[in-house]
This record gives sequence, C-alpha cells and structure tokens, in this order.
Amino acid sequence: MAKSSFSELIKGQIPTLIDFSAEWCGPCKMMKPILDQVKETLGDQVRIIKVDVDKNPSIATLYQIQGVPTLILFKNGEIKWRQSGVVPTENLKKIIKANM
Repeated sequence: MAKSSFSELIKGQIPTLIDFSAEWCGPCKMMKPILDQVKETLGDQVRIIKVDVDKNPSIATLYQIQGVPTLILFKNGEIKWRQSGVVPTENLKKIIKANM
C-alpha cells in the first residue's frame, strides 16, 4: 500500500480504524472476529482496514508501530485513539461511536 493512498483513506470524515497486524501474530488473529462484529454493527459508519506491518514497513514505521496488533482510529486525517493489544468488541464500538 502506498503512503499516498493510505493518507487518502484516513482523511475522510468517516472514522477509519486501522488494524496494524501480522500473519504470524496470535493476538492479531483474535482481532478478526471482533472487527467483523464491529463492522456488522456499525456498517457504513466506520471503515476498517487491516495493514500487514511486514508487507507495509514504511507505514508501520511512520506510525511507530512497536507491537501488533495496534489499532489506530483516524478521522479527518487525525489520530483520535490508539491502543496496542486485543480490544473487546464493546469497548471498540464505544470508542468509534464517540468519534463519529
């Protein structure tokens, strides 16, 4: 993924949740059903994008991703929230709704 297309994705008014992850990461696999539930509940009110840090090292470096999974919520190009580790479904929904 090019930095330019990534910056376009996070500039929108729709909250965009980026899931920085890696294929070898166990906790990252735990996030998939959580993110699926969030998307199912919130639908078009949120954009959820998975970024593999091994395939996109420049973006991972740009956002200083130290561990995976790291979730970052953007709106209008600004970081609204950031956390590393597995985040429960209900917590994630509350955070996204608070930033709509």
